[in-house]
Amino acid sequence: MGRGRPWLGASTALALLVTGLVALDTAGVAAAEPDGPHAAVVKLEGAIHNRSAAFLSRAIDKATEDEALFVVVLLDTPGGLYDSTRDMVEKVLKAQVPVVVYVWPPGAQAASAGTYVLAAGHVAAMAPTTNVGAASPVGSSGEDLPDTLKSKATQDAAAFLRSIAEERDRNPAALEATVLEATAYTASEALERDVVDLVAKDMADLMAKLDGRTVELPTGEATLETDGIALVDIGKSPLEHFLGVLANPNVALLFVTLGAIGIIIELFNLGILIPGILGAIFLALGIVGMSNLPVNWIGLGLLGFSALLLFLELQAPGLGMFGIGAVISFVVGGFFLFGDISAPPIPAPSFRVSVWFLGTVAVLLAAALVLFLRYARDSRKAAGYVSVVGGLVGQGGTVVTALAPSGTVRVGGEVWTAVSEDSKPIAKGAEVVVREVNGVTLKVVKAHGNEKKEEVRR
Repeated sequence: MGRGRPWLGASTALALLVTGLVALDTAGVAAAEPDGPHAAVVKLEGAIHNRSAAFLSRAIDKATEDEALFVVVLLDTPGGLYDSTRDMVEKVLKAQVPVVVYVWPPGAQAASAGTYVLAAGHVAAMAPTTNVGAASPVGSSGEDLPDTLKSKATQDAAAFLRSIAEERDRNPAALEATVLEATAYTASEALERDVVDLVAKDMADLMAKLDGRTVELPTGEATLETDGIALVDIGKSPLEHFLGVLANPNVALLFVTLGAIGIIIELFNLGILIPGILGAIFLALGIVGMSNLPVNWIGLGLLGFSALLLFLELQAPGLGMFGIGAVISFVVGGFFLFGDISAPPIPAPSFRVSVWFLGTVAVLLAAALVLFLRYARDSRKAAGYVSVVGGLVGQGGTVVTALAPSGTVRVGGEVWTAVSEDSKPIAKGAEVVVREVNGVTLKVVKAHGNEKKEEVRR
C-alpha cells in the first residue's frame, strides 16, 4: 500500500477552490453603478435559510450604498427557518432605505416565515391571487409539536409578530391569528384586515400606488417618489447561487458521503492522492452546505460512526458486521441528519433528506463496498497469495518509511502499513521479517544474522 502526502495536495486544492469561489463572488457582485434615481429590486424566493438571510442583508446594504430611493423585495416563499427569519426581520426594521415587500408573482405566497418578512416591510403589498399567513408553530418537518413545547413556541412566535405589527402600525390581532389559529388570508382579505398596505396587479401598478407614500425610517420620515424611476435588479452572485445549491439537504449529504469515502480510501491506501484530495474538497463543501441547515447532531454523529465502521471493515476485508453496521448507521443518520423538533417555532418546508435519495445512496454504498472488497480479494489471489496470513508471515522486506514504531515496509513488491513488534524504532532501508498480519497491518521485526528474506510466493 502506497504512501504519500494527501493532505498537502488536499490543502492546495481547497485553497484553489476557495480562491476560485471568491473570484466568482467578486465577479458576480461587481457591476456598473446605477445612473440617476432608481429603486433596487430583489427576488426572495424558495425556502428561507441562512443563505436567504445573507443575500437579503447584502442586497439592502448594496441598495443603501448605491443610494437607491427604496428597495422592492419580490417575495415568494413557503416558509423557512425561524432564526433566519428573525435575522431578515431585524435587517428590514433597521434598514436606512425604505423596504417595500411585494408578494409576487400572481399565485405566490408569503406563508409561515414569509408572513413575518412581509409584515416587517415599510410598505407591505400583495399581488392578486397571492396569500399570506399560516404561521402556526410546527416541527421542522411539518409534524405537530408536543403540547408544552407548542404552547411556548406559539407564544414566542405570536409575540414576535405582534411586535412587528405594532412597529409598522398594522393589525396585530389579524397577524397574531396566523400564529394562534394558523389563519391565512388572500390579498383582498389581507388588505381589508390591515395586514398589508396595498394590492397591486403588477410592478407598474405598484410604482403608481407607491408614489407619494411616506414611511418612517430610523433616521426620520421618507417620501417615496416613483415618477420616472429606474428599476435595477440586485441578483445573486455565482457564489451565492452555488452556496444555495449546497444548502439543499440531499446535496449536502451527498457531498459529505463522497468526502468521507474519498478520505477513507486514501487512509486505506496512502499515496493514491486523488481520493484524498477529492474527498477533502467534497467534505468541505458538504460541511458548508450543512452549516446553512438545521443539523441534528445525533444524525451527524451516526454518519461519523458509519464512516468509522466502514474504515474498520476495510481493515478486515470480508463483508461482515462492520460493513452491515456502516450501512445501517448511514441510513439512520441520514434520516435524522436535518431537523430538530425544538428548533423552528414556525412552520417550515421539510429539510429532511429524501427517503428515496437516502435509500439509493445506501444501496450504492453497500454495492461499492462489496465490489471493493471482492476486488481486494481477487487482487491478492492474482498475486499468488493463498491467504493473507499464509502468504506474508515469514516473508522478508525492506523498510520504506522508518518505523517509530509504525511506518511502511515493502514486501513482495507491495508497500504495506507496518508496526515494529517490539515497539523499537527501525530505520529506513533496514531489512525486516513479517511475524504477524492484523488486517492490512504487518507486525515485523528487524532481520538479524542469518535471517534471510524468503522469496514471495507467486
